Amino acid sequence: MGAGHGHRLHYHAHSPLHRAPAHLKLLALLGFMLVVVATPDDWFAAFGAYLLVLVGVVAVSQVPPTYLLKRMVVEVPFVVFALVLPFVAYGEQVEVLGVSLSRPGLLAAFGILATATLGVLASLTLAATTEPQALLVGLQRLRVPSLLVQIMAFMVRYLDVVTGEMRRMRVARESRGFTARDPRQWPVIARSTGALFIRSYERGERVHLAMLSRGYTGTMPEQGVHR
Repeated sequence: MGAGHGHRLHYHAHSPLHRAPAHLKLLALLGFMLVVVATPDDWFAAFGAYLLVLVGVVAVSQVPPTYLLKRMVVEVPFVVFALVLPFVAYGEQVEVLGVSLSRPGLLAAFGILATATLGVLASLTLAATTEPQALLVGLQRLRVPSLLVQIMAFMVRYLDVVTGEMRRMRVARESRGFTARDPRQWPVIARSTGALFIRSYERGERVHLAMLSRGYTGTMPEQGVHR
């Protein structure tokens, strides 16, 4: 991988967490999330303890909290679902600010929010302290199937290429006066999405043929992931 293809989540620093082996950080994340998911929703103190542990890890990592908080917008769908759950779930009803809500729904909503928040924060911390190439090498050391590692490697390599193509298509539409204001413009967006898929598929075919012409047999040398 070229240096220009590092993901935007990585935060350059020299903390002990940045220097830690990627495979150990992956194992720590997996173990942490298994513990979080296995924790009953009504163990509020346990979730508080998990959050304190994460805050301590973030402090050691030297990653600014605002850097992570801005990127936690990915959690919004879980937040929306959790906010709706107390209104639609069945069970005992309780009054909250004059509104009747489901007690089991409230408990389930807390569990979803707590698990999602801890998971997203832990994952962002891993991404901020580990470069994509190091993650791929860590997966190799953990004996993840080679094909999966290759798929992830190409995803990292070409994610910027595809997003750049999306950006150019958007600029081309807007330069012709297109603005997606209402559902009437959705067919144009759908056609653009289809064109992007076809271009990406054709690019993948060309890359695959180029690899075959250079002797690719289904496996890649380990040093190819380091680059």
